[in-house]
Amino acid sequence: MTEGADTMPGTPSDESEPNLARRRILTATTVAVGAVGVALAATPFIESLEPSEKARALGAPVTIDISRLKPKEMVVASWRRRPVYVLRRTEQELNELPQNNAILKDPLSNADQQPAKLPGWNPIQRSIVPEYLVVVGICTHLGCMPKLHAKAGDPLLGASWPGGYYCPCHGSRYDLAARVMDGSPAPLNLPVPPHYYRDEKTIVVGELSDGSEQNWEPNTW
Repeated sequence: MTEGADTMPGTPSDESEPNLARRRILTATTVAVGAVGVALAATPFIESLEPSEKARALGAPVTIDISRLKPKEMVVASWRRRPVYVLRRTEQELNELPQNNAILKDPLSNADQQPAKLPGWNPIQRSIVPEYLVVVGICTHLGCMPKLHAKAGDPLLGASWPGGYYCPCHGSRYDLAARVMDGSPAPLNLPVPPHYYRDEKTIVVGELSDGSEQNWEPNTW
């Protein structure tokens, strides 16, 4: 036999083993990079399932987490580029609301500042779950944002102040159901947007549970 004839055809020699190892490493790397590429390619698709900024601005429903909201606290969200206030009221504050009726322009919420059908709607509390007030935080006078002054008798607003919202622009006043008080330049209560409770911790603002009222508008913002 000639020199080197003991190496059978197709059998890897010692010198080819490093090449085989390198090929395995390159193959594994290629698979890993490909997997990352697939994941990155999927990300824009997943994100595209969420409402875009434009869609949200035009009125797509938004969700608000109220799981950490304590009594007397308020959170602010954005819907249709407008602030939405969610205030958690105490039982005492709810019980005192009817006492304000005599000093209010629309104590029974007769004006169309809320959707016609809100399951469980209470016109004095202006809510569908008593403790939570959900309103668009824009004064119905000239569009400023009222500030929460929940404490009754707030020194800034006088001893007769029952607690509620005060607009710093022109002095409009609202109680803790966002009902406008007599003597305010604002003509109407703050709007209550269409909304429902997805569960005990989540409010969906911008539609009712059956998907209706997405195009709702109040008399005035």
